[in-house]
Amino acid sequence: MNIHPTAVIDPGAELESTAEVGPYAVIEKGVRIGAKTVVKAHSVITGPTTIGAGNVIGPFATIGAPPQDLKYRGEETELVVGDNNSIREYVSIHRGTVTDKGITRVGSGNLLMGYVHVAHDCVVGNSAILANAATLAGHVQVDDHAIIGGLVAVQQFIRIGSHSYIGGLSGISKDVPPFVIVSGTRREMRVSGINRVGLRRHGFDRETLKKLDEAYRIIFMSPNLLLQDALDRTEREITGCEAVSQLISFFRSSKQGVVRTLAAGN
Repeated sequence: MNIHPTAVIDPGAELESTAEVGPYAVIEKGVRIGAKTVVKAHSVITGPTTIGAGNVIGPFATIGAPPQDLKYRGEETELVVGDNNSIREYVSIHRGTVTDKGITRVGSGNLLMGYVHVAHDCVVGNSAILANAATLAGHVQVDDHAIIGGLVAVQQFIRIGSHSYIGGLSGISKDVPPFVIVSGTRREMRVSGINRVGLRRHGFDRETLKKLDEAYRIIFMSPNLLLQDALDRTEREITGCEAVSQLISFFRSSKQGVVRTLAAGN
């Protein structure tokens, strides 16, 4: 086990033999770290926290700290992190609260750039990218392959749909649909199109992109249609496409409302 002599590791922590711990890192009781995970210098990992294999945790990261919630009274909640994540310098990820399920979850293959904050009870899926200083308030859900730009602030209980792209400096107070590009302020969040580049990179075929374009025109570019009517029409006219069905289901299951307003020029 490659542990720097200045690292401080509680006897109650469990580390796989191939894990690495850098100078002055602190790993507290109740932490479990998987194979080949690297903890860089000065990071602090607090338990109960479970971290999988192949992760890289950057310098000065704070992982598994208690939630920043005034209702928190020291209950034993936890953080669970998957495999092969890149968690860069000064990232903070907090444990859950008993007002939710008591668990904050980060999946696998994600990139959390410098100064990202993931608050209590968030669920981050797989292969998502959170750029520098993106901030998730409590109870936020980020679906697979979503990209959140730098300095984006996401309000509590918001859901970010899969394969969506959020432009930097945005403020998110409604759910962001899957497959689209959005940006703007909390008062004027707007959709500017299908995330065509991202979808192509992840193997979406031409027919699926065509059907998503058709769904986009009905749902987002029909201002005279009520949302429910637009969804019903999309369901009738565009069949046999899993991505379109996912888009419709996302709207229908939303509890916070979904960004639907078009950007200027669209």
